[in-house]
Amino acid sequence: MDVFNRIFDFSNDYLWGYVLIIMLVGIGLYFTFRSRFVQFRMIKEMFRLLGEGARDSGEKKGVSSFQAFCISTASRVGTGNLAGVAIAITTGGPGAVFWMWLIALIGSASAFVESTLAQIYKVRDVATGTFRGGPAYYMEKALNARWMGIIFSILISITFGLAFNSVQANTISNAFQNAFHVDKIWTGLIITVVTAVIIFGGIKRIAKVAELMVPFMAGLYILLALFVILTNLSEIPGVFGLILNDAFSGFKEILGGAVGAAMMQGIKRGLFSNEAGMGSAPNAAATADVTHPVKQGLIQSLGVFVDTLVICSSTAFIILLSGMFKSNESDGIVLTQAALSHEIGSWATILVAVIVLLFAFSSIVGNYYYGESNIEFMNTNRTWLFFYRLAVVGMVIFGSLSDLTFVWNLADLFMGLMAIINLIAIALLGKFAFAALRHYKAQKKQGKDPVFTNNSIPGLKNVECWGDSDQHNA
Repeated sequence: MDVFNRIFDFSNDYLWGYVLIIMLVGIGLYFTFRSRFVQFRMIKEMFRLLGEGARDSGEKKGVSSFQAFCISTASRVGTGNLAGVAIAITTGGPGAVFWMWLIALIGSASAFVESTLAQIYKVRDVATGTFRGGPAYYMEKALNARWMGIIFSILISITFGLAFNSVQANTISNAFQNAFHVDKIWTGLIITVVTAVIIFGGIKRIAKVAELMVPFMAGLYILLALFVILTNLSEIPGVFGLILNDAFSGFKEILGGAVGAAMMQGIKRGLFSNEAGMGSAPNAAATADVTHPVKQGLIQSLGVFVDTLVICSSTAFIILLSGMFKSNESDGIVLTQAALSHEIGSWATILVAVIVLLFAFSSIVGNYYYGESNIEFMNTNRTWLFFYRLAVVGMVIFGSLSDLTFVWNLADLFMGLMAIINLIAIALLGKFAFAALRHYKAQKKQGKDPVFTNNSIPGLKNVECWGDSDQHNA
């Protein structure tokens, strides 16, 4: 196992230290300029659409745009926001927070493009009457590269459904052991049973669970962080100074030919948390029943901001204000618990354990769905899906009990390969997302609720769900 860990460490250092930094930042900037800064100039429209989707969620027979947002946020908002941010700060320094912010600001344009493409090329699931789609689908339909879609599907099914779900389960069991001294086997058994009940219920049950959990857990954590920030208001300028100082001191290393630890950790953990450009969130975006693909593209772009600029920043400020980032604690979730306990009292350890349960469990549900959508892309035989569900359940109990250094390293490697394949695809197909955005804005200018059909953009081919006869009533 040590040999594999050394190989993965070397591969991940090269992949994240050079290849992905160039691709993520370069393609993100290209999308930002080509879309004329869509992630900033249309932020008001993003909030309007999210509110509209929330009102519609009780009326739709399928998955509403708000429910699709909640599924992707359930996956995004997990241990990366609590444990991952803590690990980024302890290994990369406070400057890692700056690079997390930057990757979110740039990456939200990539999130818009990939989610808009997922909507354009989605397909209808005959068995359930809902939609599914994602990178594998637009690779096959728009690039005529099913082989590329198969590779992506294998990577995402292993990374999210198996590896990341082990990580999430491990964080829950560690947090409960630290807070309540509960044996990991009992925690693992309980979350395994509940996971099985939800994932065997299909996408509609997953959407409903995500819709109920996400707003509550995010709101609770943000209020907690606001309390810590407001009670330490005079120290906030110093924290910003610490972050910026540490971030830019890394430029000396970059000029010397090495990538700063802050930059590498910030980008790696930032991508793990907000998933912009990785190709995961589009699987959730494709499920939404909307009148125009751009609607879900904008909503998913907002999801990156919510994840990194709000929730990850909450964890960062709690840790930096406490001063606990200077400790030698290597377990991210234990460090976050200790930092919060330092700020509001020892009872915070219990509160964080409960928040971790909500964050991580919602991620298990969201992560599972990404795998399901891609298993169905590779083979529509339901037997394969049944065995995949059993594998997910098995990895949840395994993760609850195991040391996951190997799993983390494997997940980092597969996540990097996933991101590379998806970034190549969306760089080639971005023109269709920009054309859809122009079409959306033209209709908005005329005072219409934008509606999209397969002849709205010249050159579109192999588009299944946007015929004139299709009814997409948002």
